[in-house]
Amino acid sequence: MSVEKPQPVQHLADYRPWPFILSQTRLDVTLAPRDTVVLTELDLEPSDQPVDLVLDGGAGLRLQSLRIDGLTVDPAHVLRDDETLTIRASALPRVPFTLATDVRIDPQDNTAFEGLYLSGGIFCTQCEAEGFRHITFYPDRPDVMTTFRVTLRSDLPVLLSNGNPVRAQDGVAEWDDPWPKPAYLFALVAGDLVAVSDSFTTRSGRAVDLNVWVRPGDQDRAGFAMESLIKSMRWDEDVYGREYDLDVFNIVAVDDFNMGAMENKGLNIFNSKLVLASPDTATDGDYERIEAVIAHEYFHNWTGNRITCRDWFQLCLKEGLTVFRDQQFTSDLRSAAVKRIEDVQTLRARQFREDQGPLAHPPRPDRYEEINNFYTATVYEKGAEVIGMLKRLVGDDGYARALDLYFDRHDGDAATIEDWLKVFEDATGRDLAQFKRWYTDAGTPVLTLQETWQDGTLTLDFTQQTPPTPGQPDKPARVIPIAVGLIGPNGDEVAPTRVLEMTEDRQSFSFEGLGARPVASVLRGFSAPVMLQRQMDDATRAFLLAHDTDPFARWEAGRELALSALTQLARGVDAGDDYITAIGALAGDAEADPAFRALCLNLPGEEEIATRLAATGTTPDPDAIHQARAGLARRIAMAHQDLLAELYDTMTVPGAYSPDADAAARRSLRIAALGLLGRIDGGDRAEVLFGIAGHMTERMAALAVLLRLGRGDSALRMLHDEFADNRLVMDKWFGIQVMAAPPSDAVAIAERLAARPDFDWKNPNRFRALLGGLAANHAGFHAADGSGYAFTADWLMRMDAVNPQIAARMSTAFETWPRYDAARRDHARNALERIASLAGLSRNTREMVSRMIAAGR
Repeated sequence: MSVEKPQPVQHLADYRPWPFILSQTRLDVTLAPRDTVVLTELDLEPSDQPVDLVLDGGAGLRLQSLRIDGLTVDPAHVLRDDETLTIRASALPRVPFTLATDVRIDPQDNTAFEGLYLSGGIFCTQCEAEGFRHITFYPDRPDVMTTFRVTLRSDLPVLLSNGNPVRAQDGVAEWDDPWPKPAYLFALVAGDLVAVSDSFTTRSGRAVDLNVWVRPGDQDRAGFAMESLIKSMRWDEDVYGREYDLDVFNIVAVDDFNMGAMENKGLNIFNSKLVLASPDTATDGDYERIEAVIAHEYFHNWTGNRITCRDWFQLCLKEGLTVFRDQQFTSDLRSAAVKRIEDVQTLRARQFREDQGPLAHPPRPDRYEEINNFYTATVYEKGAEVIGMLKRLVGDDGYARALDLYFDRHDGDAATIEDWLKVFEDATGRDLAQFKRWYTDAGTPVLTLQETWQDGTLTLDFTQQTPPTPGQPDKPARVIPIAVGLIGPNGDEVAPTRVLEMTEDRQSFSFEGLGARPVASVLRGFSAPVMLQRQMDDATRAFLLAHDTDPFARWEAGRELALSALTQLARGVDAGDDYITAIGALAGDAEADPAFRALCLNLPGEEEIATRLAATGTTPDPDAIHQARAGLARRIAMAHQDLLAELYDTMTVPGAYSPDADAAARRSLRIAALGLLGRIDGGDRAEVLFGIAGHMTERMAALAVLLRLGRGDSALRMLHDEFADNRLVMDKWFGIQVMAAPPSDAVAIAERLAARPDFDWKNPNRFRALLGGLAANHAGFHAADGSGYAFTADWLMRMDAVNPQIAARMSTAFETWPRYDAARRDHARNALERIASLAGLSRNTREMVSRMIAAGR
């Protein structure tokens, strides 16, 4: 790979509309692994003032011809560098014209999986964010929307593109997409594929052909994906009134994919791990993830495709809204309370960490160097939280009116955050100028609460402050919706949920006419993505865990009780008795949802404990944290072994495996009990379960227990012998060995696995499985001798030369390095600086690493 030249920083303030009108794009693509021919015709209308025509196009494009209205353009009027092709204004007609290019590209050599590439003999594309410029010369920006007519030529049996099929004969297929779209939504797929097919009739009577395309032999694992698609289509009609708008909807599963999936209009391309599932190969988590991601990409048809983003600074407009919609979908199909807690766990683990480190940025940044580095938890998860707050503030009816207006007003547009907020202002009459700060300001607000009780009145005094982030040292107050309820001394709710709207740096709210001092249940439903600081003793936390009527607040009380114990234990202070007693009572509550009880039984992770310690000014010790967590889990198991054994036995799900919510909930509680029991039974139950389990969910849970105890060798061999040819199960096999390993063994295991011939590191899934598994082993990755850092750096440098996007994204394992002790910081800094000094380092990875290095200065 050639040395990447520095990328100029892009600024939101510099946005200018593209000075031409593009009315149609016609592509004629003759596919060949080494010499694909791309013939492109662009129907263009010039601007009022003569300007150069600048098209994006990478160095890998081999230009054969360039014509305007059939005439070759004089080379003297053409400039080209590694990223653009420019035709001087003097060579352009002053009337509408057609620009035609003949380009040759090499899909087989495209290991970055950006643009057109080969995945196991299947031609496929990934064009978001800026992949289309690696296919042909084009105005590759999201605000240039036009219709596409595509002709594909190949002897491969299946030839797919966007829109509706209009011609199919031997070796040729023609597709027409009548809906204007930007180039990042273009897609083509060609290969030896088979379809699992069904149909859907929209509420207006349109018949839609549905296909999930997979490799031959995989079709028996695509049925759940099809079920999920049909559920998504029906839900979007019922809840948002959005009807599908083409005659066919295709999903294709490919093995080599940098992301999870892509919402290309009418032709969604998916990472195969998010399509293929059967009980013997996929876990409950896999099934739920497939259901959610298929919904997410389908929902993009309206929130992302029919209405797209004007520029990449507005990325959270399409992604935050669509994540919020898929969260609603999962909440409706499964447990809303459990889904909300899981979303908060994800937000805190990924986005709060991002907000507190060198990679912090607003949901809508005002600058970037490499846009692929901004597909982040802040854009997606925090973007969804901002939508949720907006809905909470305007109410369900206001939200519904605003969304209807958004679709009516901006269908066919490339919109902005300003457009989005204006719709809500017009639909509800609210002024959202202050609320907009959630989009423009980075960082997680810290909400501090003090309580006063006097003469039957409880007063809650809140202050808000957002810590400095890179480039944003000072931030004014935001609008923060704070959902509060009151629990009386006898455990009854004396005041139902009320949403307090905080708009100032400091603000007080009072509850009057109370007979006795209640306990305030604050931030119910996690009503805003903030960190709440509140003086509360463990007895009060235990009271809320027992009596709070809000599921999130109840779980949060237990989480805080656990973190209180774990942080003390990690400092060498004895603690945990209150938590052990309280969690036993909850686990035995037969009226509570099994999935909720399972969530409460799962202790906070080591990364979360480290974050809490760092927030209180204590330097985290990964080894002490690991010991504290393991010790508390063992004490819980010892105290409640009879109850846990009963749960393990009674939560067995009889009959054939089903991924439905109720069955998955029971299994989750059984697995949580197994994990704790493994702390005291030496893994005996886990060994038996691994041998008799009829599905992958319980086999992987049992294997994790065995690996943690150093008893997993036999189970690993059995799994490998059975599934050596199944790429997705083998990804699990690689990842779990490092993730569940005793920390002292984690790096050595990772090194051994990396040396295996079946460690296909150029495949993103396999690379993420191993490197992500090590990063998830907190004490293993942060090994005191720096071996975890060194191993990760070695592989990031190797991957960067092949696939910069994957290397850059995996580099975030180092994100929190400055908070550890001096020796670990030295090791981490050395690893980061070694990456930064690599000749030819991509701008993707260079940007990430340089920001992380700067955080330690």
